[in-house]
Amino acid sequence: MDRRQALTATGGLVAGGFLSLVGPSPIAASAAPAQYTNPVIWQDFADIDVIRVGGTYYASASTMHYSPGAPVLRSYDLVNWEIAGHSVPVLDFGAKYDLNGARGYVRGIWASSLAYRPSNRTFYWLGQIDFARTYVYTATAAEGPWSRLTTISTPYYDAGLLVDTDDTLYVAYGNTTISVAQLSPDGRNQVRTQQVFTTPSSVGTLEGSRFYKINGQYYIFLTRPANGQYILKSSGGPFGPYTMRQVLLDLRGPISGGGVPHQGGLVQTQGGAWYYMAFVDAYPGGRVPVLAPVGWTSDGWPVVQLVNGAWGASYPRPAVPTPPRQVTPMTGVDTFDHTALNPRWEWNHNPDNTKWSAGNGLTLRTATVTNDLYWARNTLTHRIQGPTSTATVRIDHSAMRDGDRAGLALLRDSSAWIGLRRDGGTTRVAMVNGLTMDGSWNTTGTGSELASAPLSQGVIWLRASADIRPGAARTATFSYSTDGTTFTRLGPPLSLGNDWRFFMGHRFALFNHATQALGGAVRVLRFELSTP
Repeated sequence: MDRRQALTATGGLVAGGFLSLVGPSPIAASAAPAQYTNPVIWQDFADIDVIRVGGTYYASASTMHYSPGAPVLRSYDLVNWEIAGHSVPVLDFGAKYDLNGARGYVRGIWASSLAYRPSNRTFYWLGQIDFARTYVYTATAAEGPWSRLTTISTPYYDAGLLVDTDDTLYVAYGNTTISVAQLSPDGRNQVRTQQVFTTPSSVGTLEGSRFYKINGQYYIFLTRPANGQYILKSSGGPFGPYTMRQVLLDLRGPISGGGVPHQGGLVQTQGGAWYYMAFVDAYPGGRVPVLAPVGWTSDGWPVVQLVNGAWGASYPRPAVPTPPRQVTPMTGVDTFDHTALNPRWEWNHNPDNTKWSAGNGLTLRTATVTNDLYWARNTLTHRIQGPTSTATVRIDHSAMRDGDRAGLALLRDSSAWIGLRRDGGTTRVAMVNGLTMDGSWNTTGTGSELASAPLSQGVIWLRASADIRPGAARTATFSYSTDGTTFTRLGPPLSLGNDWRFFMGHRFALFNHATQALGGAVRVLRFELSTP
C-alpha cells in the first residue's frame, strides 16, 4: 500500500533554471579534504527538495499538520544546515487545521517542491493539500516573508517544479501515472497538463517527483516507496516521451536499523560535483536526511556512489568555497527573548495567536478546555536530535488555575508527558502516560497519571530524554528538578513506537491547556536541547 492509498483508507534546480553535466573543477575549499558522516541532519526532515542559488543551498521538507509548514533549510556546504524559515506561514486550509471541530493529523504539508526563478529573483514553493487543490507561495528571501501567490484547482500530488531555461514553469506530479503541467508565465494558472508516463506493474508505485533540465534533456526523479529510486529521461521536451531507469532498489542505508535512502533531490555544487540528498526511515525519530555523491554515465544517467555496496556512512566533504559564516545550530538554548519564535519551533496545528507571546520568556495562556492533549491548541513542538538527546525546560507555573495541565511531552500518536497538574488550589508534578490514537488519528486514550510529587514553589525544571535510534524498541525517560541541578526520575519510561504511518517522528512539545476554564498561564523561561 502506497502512502496516498494508506492515508485515503484512514481518513529543484540551481540558479539559472537548469543543471549542467560538467565535471568537478578546482575550487577553494574551506579546509583540507575531510569526511562528513551520515545522516547529515539527525532530525525529522522528509520528502526533501534541494536546490542551489549562487553559493547557498536550500532544502524543503514535509511537516504534515505542524504550523508553520514547509521549513526552508539553508547550508553553504551541503553538510551543515540551519532552518531559515517556513514557506507556508499558516495552514489556512480549513477549520481542521485550527483544531476547530476537526483535526488535521497526518494531512497538511506533504511532499512539495522548492525552486528559485532567476528572472524575478524569487523563491517558489508549490504543494497540494488534501487532494483538493495546489497552493503556490513565493518570497524574495528564503527566510521570508512568504505569501500565497495563487491557488490552482488541479492537485499536483508529490510535485516537482522546474524553471526551464526559457523561464517557463513546469510541474511534474502524480502517483504511478506521472503527468506534466505547464503554468502561465506569472505562475498563477495551469496552461496545459498531460500524462507522460505510466509506471510498469513490475515496478509498482512511483511518486515523489523532482523535475530537472540537464544538458538539454528533461529528467523526472521518482521514488518507489519506501525502498527505491527511479529516473525518467526525455530528449524530446518536458512532455516526453520518457524512458525509465532504476537508480537504486533495496540499497542498504547508512543508519543502523534504518531504511533505504529515497525520496530526495539532486543538486550540483559550484564546482560541478553532483549530490543526492535523500531521507532514511529512522523511526521513532522520523525520516532523516542523508547525502551521497552522484556520478553520471556516458549516456546521461545518474549513478549513486556507493561504499562497499551501500550508501556510505561517510564520504569526502564537498569541495565548496569557505562558508561566509557558521550556520545556526539546531540544538542549544532558547530563552525566547524575541517576539518571534525561532524557526526551529512548529505548533501542533495552527495556534491561537491571542493566547501566547514571546519576549522575556514564552507565555502560554490556556487556549482550549479539554482533557485530551491531542485537541489542545498552542502545543509548541521541537524536533528531537538523534541518536539521543535531552530537552530541559524551566517553567514558571505560578499563574496556573485549577484544572490546568502544563509541561513537556513526547508527542506522537502514542505520547507521554511530565508536567504540572493544578487541582484544588495545589500544584503537583506528574508523569502521565497512555495518550494514544488509532489508525484514523482519533484519540483512544487521554492518559493516566503513573507518578507524582508535591510542589511548594512556582518554578520547576522538567526534563525528557529520548533515544531515537531505529531498529529496536527505544524509550524516553522523564525527570524534574526544583533547583536546576539535581533531577529526580518520575514514572516509568515511555516506549517509543517505530510504526511509519503517522509519518512524523516523536517530538518534544511544550503545552498548557485547561480542563475546567480558561484564564491560566505558564511562562517558559528557558528551553535547552542537548546531546551527550
